[in-house]
Amino acid sequence: MTTATHPLSRDALKAQAKRLRKALEAEGNFISHGEALELLASQMGYRDWNTLSAAIGNRPSAPLAVGGRVSGHYLGQAFEADIVGLHALAGGEGGWRISLALDEAVDVVRFDSFSSFRRRINGTVGRNGRSAAHTSDGTPHLELALR
Repeated sequence: MTTATHPLSRDALKAQAKRLRKALEAEGNFISHGEALELLASQMGYRDWNTLSAAIGNRPSAPLAVGGRVSGHYLGQAFEADIVGLHALAGGEGGWRISLALDEAVDVVRFDSFSSFRRRINGTVGRNGRSAAHTSDGTPHLELALR
């Protein structure tokens, strides 16, 4: 069993297991949701899903967690993404340094004759889900729809 802590909630782990199951199914490997949970627990260094579930405890779900899903706006463009990296910031109002794998690429250039598309973005957001950095018109670079 692993002793490392991680920010994943039970809901985020179940969502990750669901994505694992769909990815395996796309390759012709059909497994049950329970088997996907067991595989996920094994990948994380736990004996089984029950052991991993007990290690997580009954803490409430964090608004953001690695393996979770998020939607919002990046440079004014709507997106949906997987959270692939997350680091809680200490001090002040807190917030997170976040890495996102976008479902669809967004154009990060606002110029008619040039485009630059990105599928992975990194940013820093406060507890309100908005970045302090903003464009010249005042729009935050990154806005997350926190639930």
